Amino acid sequence: MTSFASEARTAAHALPKGKRMLGLDLGTKTIGMATSDFTGQFATPRDTIRRTKFTEDAKLLLAFAEKEHIGLLLLGMPLNMDGSEGPRAQATRAFARNLARLTSLPIVYWDERLSTAAVTRTMIEADMSRAKRAEIVDKLAAAHILQSFLDAVRSPPADFPTT
Repeated sequence: MTSFASEARTAAHALPKGKRMLGLDLGTKTIGMATSDFTGQFATPRDTIRRTKFTEDAKLLLAFAEKEHIGLLLLGMPLNMDGSEGPRAQATRAFARNLARLTSLPIVYWDERLSTAAVTRTMIEADMSRAKRAEIVDKLAAAHILQSFLDAVRSPPADFPTT
C-alpha cells in the first residue's frame, strides 16, 4: 500500500452510518464518478462530469454528493509507475485543496495506477466499440479505483497478525 493508504483506511472506518463513498477519477476533460453501497462492499459506476471550470465542476460534484448521501470523497491519485508524483498528481492535489474549501467532507487519495488501462482491457475483451468505451471509461475507472479501496479496507493491513 502507498503512504496515504493509512489515512484513507482511517477515514473509511470513520464513515458515519447511512453514508456512502464517492470515488473520483479526475481527468483533464472529465471526472468519472462511482459510489459505494451503504455497506462499503461494492462500487458502482455512476456519472461522468464534463469538465469546464473548477467552480462549475465542484458545484455538480458536491450536489451529486449531497443527493447520494456521500460521507467520503476518494480521489484516484495518478502516481507514476515508480510511485513518484508528477504533474497529474500535483493537479489532483490542487483540485482536492480547492474542493476542501467548499466542503466538510473528508477527501482522501488512493493509488490509481493502471486503473484506466485495466478497465480498457476488459472492455476490449468484451468486444466493446471504441465509441462506447470512450463514453464510459471514466466512470468505470472510478469504480475500479473505489472497488480497489473497498477491498483493501476490508482486508487487514500487511502488518496485521493473522494467526
